[in-house]
Amino acid sequence: MNVFDPGAAAARATEAILADTLHSPHRGVVVDSPPGAGKSTLVVRAARELAAAGRPLMVIAQTNAQVDDLVLRLAEKDPRLPVGRLHSSDPDPYDKALDGLDNVRTSAKAADLSGLDVVISTAAKWAHVQNVEPWRHAIVDEAYQMRSDALLAVAGLFERALFVGDPGQLDPFSIVGAEQWAGLSYDPSASAVSTLLAHNPDLPQHRLPVSWRLPASAAPLVSDAFYPYTPFRSGTGPEDRRLAFGAASDGSAADRVLDEAAESGWGLLELPARHTPRTDPEAVRAVALVVRRLLDRGAAATSERSPEPTPVTADRVAVGTAHRDQAAAVRAALAEAGVSGVTVDTANRLQGREFDVTVVLHPLSGRPDATAFHLETGRLCVLASRHRHACVVVCRAGVTDLLDEHPSTEPVQLGVTVKFPDGWEAMMTTHDHLSNHRVPWRP
Repeated sequence: MNVFDPGAAAARATEAILADTLHSPHRGVVVDSPPGAGKSTLVVRAARELAAAGRPLMVIAQTNAQVDDLVLRLAEKDPRLPVGRLHSSDPDPYDKALDGLDNVRTSAKAADLSGLDVVISTAAKWAHVQNVEPWRHAIVDEAYQMRSDALLAVAGLFERALFVGDPGQLDPFSIVGAEQWAGLSYDPSASAVSTLLAHNPDLPQHRLPVSWRLPASAAPLVSDAFYPYTPFRSGTGPEDRRLAFGAASDGSAADRVLDEAAESGWGLLELPARHTPRTDPEAVRAVALVVRRLLDRGAAATSERSPEPTPVTADRVAVGTAHRDQAAAVRAALAEAGVSGVTVDTANRLQGREFDVTVVLHPLSGRPDATAFHLETGRLCVLASRHRHACVVVCRAGVTDLLDEHPSTEPVQLGVTVKFPDGWEAMMTTHDHLSNHRVPWRP
């Protein structure tokens, strides 16, 4: 019987991607990546190999934080590689840590960075660059979060490109309605990758087969629920990671759900069924209490990175919500509980980030209806895939009934590719699994 070797599988995929990037006659290469599969590592390696082959390139990311992270990663891997950080004219436009790197040059003008091996900036900044000689190569990071109109705005700056992204994450954000373009081949609100492949179906497509972030307890659920056509495996086995507590449980619901999550990787703290305001005070307090108890009990993690137990400190814990007002309410509750240093944010802002333990306020908790926003597949995928060890979900009872009663009221639009998996189905699959790890909340 063949034993799956995650390292070997990932290496084979990477070599095939780099071979197509460097030698394919096609103008584009698309790479699908599950959460924590090493997108940034691939981007950094591809950039270094293109530069080493004498092919200067531009790198396009979607946010300034992503750009700065890539610059820092490149500098760490190759301190002698000349890198340009193209930034805006805003005050404090980039991470000041870049100023201490000898191989990095920063400027608001592309002309000042000409001749460097690698130049990195956001799609928004690249869209304003004109009158430059096109680069032979480009790398587009987080390509599924880039709208097709943003790709069109920069397409004249390069000859061929490597597109790397996670198809399971949130769709590109648009501040205006895009219904009038739905189904058209030039829909500007569609993702860069979907539009690219619609017009160029013969482009080489690859996928990274291993998640190095998600533990063996989480990868099967996330893969089945959100990546049924591009399945992946965890890079670690069931015994490779362990979460333990220095203090015993006090028997409370918060402690029992933490014990369940430490044992199985998942925990569902279920409050009584009730329709509530979006910032449900009881649910918010429950989230804050779970975080407080996690820290008070001295959680420690053992993994392939560290065979010795490493304390799970506040900076290694995150709380995820669907809405900004929910995040604000949780921050206030944590402050009241004397907790600081924990990341609390919406799914949109947690994309790409990694923590040891996450606590999630379920998008459908306490709701009277299941809207398209709350059933967005990528939102739940992000919330359920940020952790290396355990995820605790706080939710009011009744989600299954709500889903059963929820009729699909979204209009059917001709020519629009149906996104799969369906948000309703992914939500049901995830909740069915979480129900096996349910702990009832008793105030």
